[in-house]
Amino acid sequence: MLRDDINNAVKDAMKAKDERKLSTLRMVNSTLKNSDIEARGQGKPPLSDEDILGVLQKMIKQRQESVELYDKGGRAELAAQEREEIAVISAYLPKQMSDDEVKAAIAAIVTETGAASMKDMGKVIAALKAKYAGQMDFGKASGMVKAALAG
Repeated sequence: MLRDDINNAVKDAMKAKDERKLSTLRMVNSTLKNSDIEARGQGKPPLSDEDILGVLQKMIKQRQESVELYDKGGRAELAAQEREEIAVISAYLPKQMSDDEVKAAIAAIVTETGAASMKDMGKVIAALKAKYAGQMDFGKASGMVKAALAG
């Protein structure tokens, strides 16, 4: 399980005295714990591996936005810190698909679902999320699906 991998990595980082990795993984564990508590409050079970992937992707996206802001503000040391955190968190995500692979996956799902117009976009995105969770940026994929269904 992904959660076990992260907990084992925390122990390894402690032994190696890798402060950046340790603090990042502790932050990941904290975020996962908060998400579990939130899910419990809504009567849902603890996060599955698929849900954890979503949380990790969200954390990476937040850090990428921070990097942009720090770069614009001339805070190179803070941008570098965020990039290090992105690298640590990314290690727990499956390999990301290239743009060409995403386009091929979208074409296959459009054919599979019989999607013909923009009305079917939700169906296509849902199928992509079910099949390729954690492997693609669904923000980018959404634009590609629009283009595929429009043209």
